[in-house]
Amino acid sequence: MALSDIIKQKIQSDGPISFRDYMEMALYYPELGYYTGPRNKIGRAGDFFTSSNLTHAFGAMIGKQLEEMWRLMGKEEFTIVEYGAGTGALCGDILSYLKDNHKMYDQLHYAIIEKSPAMREIERSHLNEKVSWHDSIEDVAPVTGSILSNELLDNLSVHRVVMEDELMEVFVDYRDGFVEILKPASKALKNYLSEQNIMLPKGFHAEINLEAVHWIEKLAASLKKGYVLTIDYGYSAADLVKQHRSQGTLLCYHEHQINDNPYINIASQDITAHVNFTALCHWGLKNGLWCSGLVNQANFLLALGIKDYLRKTAPQGGNIAELAMKEAMLTRALLIEMGSKFKVLIQNKGMYGHELSGLNLY
Repeated sequence: MALSDIIKQKIQSDGPISFRDYMEMALYYPELGYYTGPRNKIGRAGDFFTSSNLTHAFGAMIGKQLEEMWRLMGKEEFTIVEYGAGTGALCGDILSYLKDNHKMYDQLHYAIIEKSPAMREIERSHLNEKVSWHDSIEDVAPVTGSILSNELLDNLSVHRVVMEDELMEVFVDYRDGFVEILKPASKALKNYLSEQNIMLPKGFHAEINLEAVHWIEKLAASLKKGYVLTIDYGYSAADLVKQHRSQGTLLCYHEHQINDNPYINIASQDITAHVNFTALCHWGLKNGLWCSGLVNQANFLLALGIKDYLRKTAPQGGNIAELAMKEAMLTRALLIEMGSKFKVLIQNKGMYGHELSGLNLY
């Protein structure tokens, strides 16, 4: 049975479901959801590219920042926890970079939290040293080291709300097709906005990611000492409620084309929403995580020396014009197109006051 039919049957049986529950089924329904099914998602044959799929240099720069964290923490045993490792490309590139640091590598453990069986199978096919797989961070807690995610939080299922005379939540019904209806928002959704002093104007639509709140609370509880490094596209709360985003930030990706209709291509398109970094900092601080800094991806990579790294690792004896063209294309993708859109948030526990190289450019 098609996933669209399963969702339809659930609605007809139980009544309208929240958009959050619809998105969760579309993305993560066992064996049939977008992320749990076997369909290729990342790369030229998939629906989107990630920075780690464009160049090994991206993972090397992450590795360089992790190496500095290890030094600041006393050069002792260090665990990297990566959430949702995708194809495993980033993990592979980080480990390749860190392998030259024998002292760190000998004390290193790399744990992947992956709930997609299809992705886990791909990761296992080429990651066989230092890596273990887990269903939950509780399996490896307490963590001393760094917890990493790259383009994870934008895929957590979100509640959608709209401000009318009161805050209303979007639910999904079925009437010869999927349709949206509104119901009064729950106290939890109202509290999410009030805790950040967010006042939505009338008619304004927004996404509320309660899962991201629970995620950062879980990470804070699991991290004994070290850092949380979050890379994703998004904004501060103040930027998310600017007038030109009055319809929200929900987008869908299918075969490298973007649309704003989550009710088509069910199970074969990605559904995303921009990350609220203010919320991550707010609930992180409430749970013992200090905000080290927030920068865009371009400044993060430049501060860590990606341009020098690209030149030093360029193939020797190659065509100079071709190499220059390749570097220019990577620079445009990583530092201009993705560089301004993606942000890097670093939070810490027990490391307050230690400056990190990746945060030197603002």
